Amino acid sequence: MDNLDRYSRQAQFAPIGREGQQRILASRAVLIGAGALGSVAADLLVRAGLGFLRIVDRDFVELSNLQRQSLYDEDDVARNLPKAIAAQTKLQRINSAVQVEAVVDDVNPSTVEDYIQDVDIVLDALDNFETRFVINDACAKHSKPWIYSAAVGSYGLVMPVLPGRSPCLRCLLGSLPAPGTSPTCDTAGVLASITHIIAAIQTAEALKLLCGVADPADIRLITYDVWSHFFRRIEIGRDAMTACPVCAEGRFEYLRGSPLRTVTLCGRNAVQIIPAVKGDLDFETVSKSIAAFGTVQFNDFLLKCLSPPYELTLFKDGRAIVKGTEEASMARAVYSKMVGA
Repeated sequence: MDNLDRYSRQAQFAPIGREGQQRILASRAVLIGAGALGSVAADLLVRAGLGFLRIVDRDFVELSNLQRQSLYDEDDVARNLPKAIAAQTKLQRINSAVQVEAVVDDVNPSTVEDYIQDVDIVLDALDNFETRFVINDACAKHSKPWIYSAAVGSYGLVMPVLPGRSPCLRCLLGSLPAPGTSPTCDTAGVLASITHIIAAIQTAEALKLLCGVADPADIRLITYDVWSHFFRRIEIGRDAMTACPVCAEGRFEYLRGSPLRTVTLCGRNAVQIIPAVKGDLDFETVSKSIAAFGTVQFNDFLLKCLSPPYELTLFKDGRAIVKGTEEASMARAVYSKMVGA
């Protein structure tokens, strides 16, 4: 089957055309986060014919994800699959011509540059500002266009960033929002309809950039509330770039920091623990050593130990998610007790 036959309806859309479709087929992207936004964006990008898609996600599929993360199903939950692995399997069934690379890892100052250097565009599908600021710095450093997106409750937003040509995330926000000042999926919930709409807008913006038809002068912060149907396109004045430490001074402060040791996960009553040094764990051995703490099960990708009131999920590199607390100190204590690090 001719590739262009598959994408004929998309190629008939004048702003893309046959030339734009060929550019999409030759393009490479990295999607950071494969949850509510990322799973939808990945589906749309693969169906659009993207040549290569790298999916980086640190998490695994849970039952509560299925309300909005339409790429996954109950079998993924039962098998304790990491989201990146589950997404890769589904996406390759949708379009076997697209090369999909699954990476089960955390994106932080020590890993981000490895994942963005060989792609044409970076898509943010995260749930925390710390990592977004890391991505913003890395993309500015390597002149990689990226698309910021977020959704909570019934509201979402999208903003493309073209380093040196349009305002960046630091231009928009200045500095990290103070803890507790921004709503999260834990405090406000989230509707599946808004995550799908925002992911669709993000994907459309990505296709514009990949086809070479995006106008830096027309880039706006796009916001939409699916409950009230209130839509806005907000201009971020280019004056903000002259006072931005990233755009004006080339200071990449969030790349100089050490990787986060703990991250409280949105809406999960859980904390991620990131070891100072990555390992390559033998789950057979680990399962025997922690069996006394509770019920243990593992597969090729992760190990779970249910030890009420906590649940430890351990990944091959030593990273872990401790469920049952939002206190970093308690999560570290559970990790230290079970893993010994």
